[in-house]
Amino acid sequence: MALNGLATAVLLLLVHIGLLLGSCYADDPFVSYDFKVSYITASPLGVPQQVIAINDKFPGPTINVTTNNNVVVNVRNKLDESLLMHWSGIQQRRSSWQDGVLGTNCPIPSKWNWTYQFQVKDQIGSFFYFPSTNFQKASGGFGGFIINNRPIIPIPFATPDGDIIILIGDWYTRNHTALRKSLNGGKALGMPDGVLINGKGPYQYNTTLVPDGIDYETITVHPGKTYRIRVHNVGISTSLNFRIQNHNLLLAETEGSYTVQQNYTSLDIHVGQSYSFLVTMDQNASSDYYIVASARFVNESLWKRVTGVAILHYTNSKGKAAGPLPDAPNDEFDKTYSMNQARSIRWNVTASGARPNPQGSFRYGSINVTDVYVLRNAPPVTIDGKRRTALSGVSFVNPATPIRLADQYKVKGVYKLDFPNKPLTGPPKMETSVINGTYRGFMEVILQNNDTKVQSYHMSGYAFFVVGMDYGEWTENSRGTYNKWDGIARSTIQVYPGAWTAILISLDNVGVWNLRTENLDSWYLGQETYVRIINPEENNKTEMPIPDNALYCGALSHLQKPEDISSAVTITASISTAAVALLTILCALISVSR
Repeated sequence: MALNGLATAVLLLLVHIGLLLGSCYADDPFVSYDFKVSYITASPLGVPQQVIAINDKFPGPTINVTTNNNVVVNVRNKLDESLLMHWSGIQQRRSSWQDGVLGTNCPIPSKWNWTYQFQVKDQIGSFFYFPSTNFQKASGGFGGFIINNRPIIPIPFATPDGDIIILIGDWYTRNHTALRKSLNGGKALGMPDGVLINGKGPYQYNTTLVPDGIDYETITVHPGKTYRIRVHNVGISTSLNFRIQNHNLLLAETEGSYTVQQNYTSLDIHVGQSYSFLVTMDQNASSDYYIVASARFVNESLWKRVTGVAILHYTNSKGKAAGPLPDAPNDEFDKTYSMNQARSIRWNVTASGARPNPQGSFRYGSINVTDVYVLRNAPPVTIDGKRRTALSGVSFVNPATPIRLADQYKVKGVYKLDFPNKPLTGPPKMETSVINGTYRGFMEVILQNNDTKVQSYHMSGYAFFVVGMDYGEWTENSRGTYNKWDGIARSTIQVYPGAWTAILISLDNVGVWNLRTENLDSWYLGQETYVRIINPEENNKTEMPIPDNALYCGALSHLQKPEDISSAVTITASISTAAVALLTILCALISVSR
């Protein structure tokens, strides 16, 4: 007999209390968020359009937690289509169930809710979240995700006077459903309509290029202070050059790894990438200053309007910003400058991180490689009459039953463990083909970009080591150029057109993990796969059990009881605040009683 709505809500609440109380005993606090994901109307480029908001805000709120915190996010889907939230760069140690991509999760149906619960185990740094299905990221739904150091782990720089998040990204005035329809119809997206900074359009630095009435972002700072500025490219497919007029950007961290600190006047930030800069407000404030994010590797005369401009405002500023924008690198036809800049980003091996031991104690360069995969992409192709993208000749098809769920219930025929080590020589094909990763193996992946634009690649569940990149075709002799000491560890890396990037991955995180391009159009059309990593000993200590609130779909749809969730949505959301308060009190009492 089905439970009624109130009983279901109480049961769900008790389940979460039981799970979260464990964190009290483990000295790992929990942090809870409630996300209402809905449409609102906004006009970031002066044209009213439908955007995806979280709690009626665009962009969404920042998740701000500390290493080892347990994070609980109750997502209420108020859209008219299914939804998944993905936590980009959060490694989800032992729990790919919480990753929020179609290979591991059934999407949250419209008007339903689902609660994510995961621990940010042994991580620090700057990340972001976004909706991962149905091309929804092109309409928003994104926000920052900060993981602070625990107090006992020092940061490798003086404590900043403030923390600022800047979300940059290309933007279309068509919403995600219109863009999706174009892709489904075999058309390219074309040039974006602009670049947003924190969800807002450009400051009117030029009356010809920027119309009246555009709401722009202003960041107010105090003279003489140093701020940590976390910049994320949350866009669709455009690499952006980021710069602040007359200010140096001291790079300090990227995607969870502290870097060797060095100054840049500007830095190329590719789709899906995140960086932390230390910026000292050391100018005379004769006027405000421009903050700029402009498109890279394009015909600048055609792409001038694809430029985001915000304002850095000193509290003692004497006037508005005026005049031309600070120059971007002048290398439209020469990408060696950008690649050399990328090579200069190195790991700070002496800094303490989230791990108990110094980061430099992990000698990745001396570990024997167990698996090698060369993943090659190319411009879109036609497969079975459809415009598709592919990796190594395989255009990935998301199964109706998520891969991890199929494994759990031993559902056959959902996917094939036959992703090729080298690109296929025949015509490309559409398959649900997955990489068979070796648990505790050490995998070398060469990303070869045979397309005409920069591609960013991301791997869920891991920070990989970036050991090399160069133009031309990768060969085994290319290993002689690898950085085997202080290559940066991160989760998203660019591959320049006609070039390769090599990464090393220590496969110690059991689960099913997405390996994809971050360029949203290419991802949507099939440029991805998954890496399946199973502990042959089936030891529960290496993977969390399936969540009690798991959603079911595809071949397992019969296991889903709609009334167990849909009837509890309103009630569960209304009592979530009370639950947080109750759990906080219980944790405090447990702490006092020790």
